[in-house]
Amino acid sequence: MPRVRSASLALVGAAACIALSAPPSQAAAGDTASMCGSQLTPSGWVDIQWWNSWSCGTTFSPNMKKIEQLTGFPVGTTVNVCASTYPPSGWVQVNSYYSGGCQYSAVPSSQPNSWTIKRVS
Repeated sequence: MPRVRSASLALVGAAACIALSAPPSQAAAGDTASMCGSQLTPSGWVDIQWWNSWSCGTTFSPNMKKIEQLTGFPVGTTVNVCASTYPPSGWVQVNSYYSGGCQYSAVPSSQPNSWTIKRVS
């Protein structure tokens, strides 16, 4: 019986990760979604926070991320993002700093891991 329970929990965890991995298809600028860190951040979106969650598997590394849609923001908008994804086309980095919410590695560091980015075109 323990094997059945373990297998069931593994399937539930995998299903939760899959359900969290797809951002809304009709997202507006500023909308957010959560997804497993093993999934690629979609085009036009950036990572804004990392944490550890059982729904994305067992690990000591942050394995879940919150992402934000940037498509549609007006020129001149600034946004604070994690340095785990590059800024989308039309955005430039204007500052770098350390944020505890953007620690996406199991190895702690106080090096800059976040950026302020600005929409320029």
